Amino acid sequence: MKPLERYLAILEGRPVDHLARLPILMQFAAERIGSNYGAFAADYRVLTDANIACAGEFGIDQMNTMSDPYRETQGFGAKIIYQRNMVPYCERHPLEDDPDFSKLPRPNPLEAERMRDRIEAVRTYQKRVGGEYSIMGWVEGPAAEAADLRRLDNFFVDLMEDDVYAGELMDLCVDVALEFARCQVAAGADTIGIGDAVASQVSPAVYERLILPREQRLVRGIKAMGAKVRMHICGNITHLLPGLASLGLDVIDVDHMVSLTQVRESLGHKVAIGGNLDPVADILRGTPDRIRAKLQRCYREAGNPFMVNAGCEIPGATPAQNLQALCEPLAYAPNDPSL
Repeated sequence: MKPLERYLAILEGRPVDHLARLPILMQFAAERIGSNYGAFAADYRVLTDANIACAGEFGIDQMNTMSDPYRETQGFGAKIIYQRNMVPYCERHPLEDDPDFSKLPRPNPLEAERMRDRIEAVRTYQKRVGGEYSIMGWVEGPAAEAADLRRLDNFFVDLMEDDVYAGELMDLCVDVALEFARCQVAAGADTIGIGDAVASQVSPAVYERLILPREQRLVRGIKAMGAKVRMHICGNITHLLPGLASLGLDVIDVDHMVSLTQVRESLGHKVAIGGNLDPVADILRGTPDRIRAKLQRCYREAGNPFMVNAGCEIPGATPAQNLQALCEPLAYAPNDPSL
């Protein structure tokens, strides 16, 4: 099967030759082709070259456009600083000192430098490997982008002291995310990933009252475009599972500290679970045999539908043989007793 066929078949509940592999590669991919993280984040040509090369070398089924959380933030007026071997950072958050978001420029995904760069990445994937691989665009979730605009500590205070303002700011972030997603789908993305890691740091009550309704609107809007939705929330999402179950996701990434059994019980069998090996303990510092054994255990716990992944990004210094072990074809088990 082609990688795209395999990916879609799993989402549709059909048998496959083996499970799809969706590891998140950034610094690892950049350095694999002799480049660096800064260039990977700044230039879609490096990002696409690196991911295409790694997909061919290791056996990966989805092309991703992830690099850092500041694509939309730059569109809102932030200056982003690139670092050779580290994630880019925001020099000053646009709403750090003045919370009035009416003063911000409204990002145009086709004109804002870093948003346009991601759209060009999707176009490049479509031109080079379209029809063969799944292509995933990416947007920031409402809480994540609001925190990027306000600065994390300010946003947490907003959630506690001015929830009306926090909600209105997140509404703006969803509006921009939908525009950004629409451009990526038009360029050839079959899936849009949503990163909303900040959500894992709030209580269930705050999540369900303020963040979840905005995530629901974002997911509904993306699905109305005809795209699949993959949710990525780093950290422990156990307390968010009842709310996440209402989103209608196609794929959810699960970090290593979360029980796959509990995720499956909460989300049911219509959502593909990706994960959840520990990126450091299992992938970076593990051995191929331990990785294979842990992956089998993850699959038994999660059952179908399941896609191979670690809990988060594959560390840059991961030995190649360890990533190869993670991506070795894992047989689909339609009669797994865990189902």
